[in-house]
Amino acid sequence: MGTNYYLCEKLPCKECGRPYEPKHIGKSSGGWCFALHVIPEEGINDLEDWEKLWDQYGMVIVNQYGKRLVPSEMLSIITERCGLGHNESDQWYRENEAIRGPNGLVRSRIDGTHCIGHGKGTWDLIIGEFS
Repeated sequence: MGTNYYLCEKLPCKECGRPYEPKHIGKSSGGWCFALHVIPEEGINDLEDWEKLWDQYGMVIVNQYGKRLVPSEMLSIITERCGLGHNESDQWYRENEAIRGPNGLVRSRIDGTHCIGHGKGTWDLIIGEFS
């Protein structure tokens, strides 16, 4: 079980007045590094790119349950993670396309199609659609 996070513009589009579609920031799953959604075609390649978006006027961060977060809370969820130290077998890690990560966390194995990299801390860079 995990929680998804989204970036929303609380102001409607200046052109047509329609509300913007929420942009998926990523997913927090217990015991795992944060799955940070990167969207290279939109210039979102790492955490720093997300931070720049969060700081823009009119942006709101919400989780899938509608709870609003300030940027510092979102940053904490991504960067201040720790796990219990997984003692799963090597087979479990292979089956889950995972490796041992920092702070007792599990992290996604870089495969070039889903996980394209590891952040400098407790997050992985994930492309494509996921939830």
